[in-house]
Amino acid sequence: MQHITAETLQKRLAGGEDIILLDVREKWEHEAFNIGGQLTPLSALMEHAGTIPRQATVVVYCQKGIRSQIAIQRLQGKLGLDNLINLQGGIEAWQKQSGAFSGRP
Repeated sequence: MQHITAETLQKRLAGGEDIILLDVREKWEHEAFNIGGQLTPLSALMEHAGTIPRQATVVVYCQKGIRSQIAIQRLQGKLGLDNLINLQGGIEAWQKQSGAFSGRP
């Protein structure tokens, strides 16, 4: 499984790299703070797996990086997706790196 740090992801996004963000947290978590990712809670992931691009780089994230690892394992195991990257430390690492603690960065 590939991982990316919050710092590296922020730099790549700031550089204009085309990266799809996939948020596997719950709706209330996404509403409290998000970085613009497509919301697909882990509990509904397989129902919406067909909407995940196969050709683009997709960074999957959650609050701490655990649910996103589970999501990637499921998607790789059932669909063979190899374009998924886990945000190491999740939104908590993103917030720590950016100094943002509520709302959008």
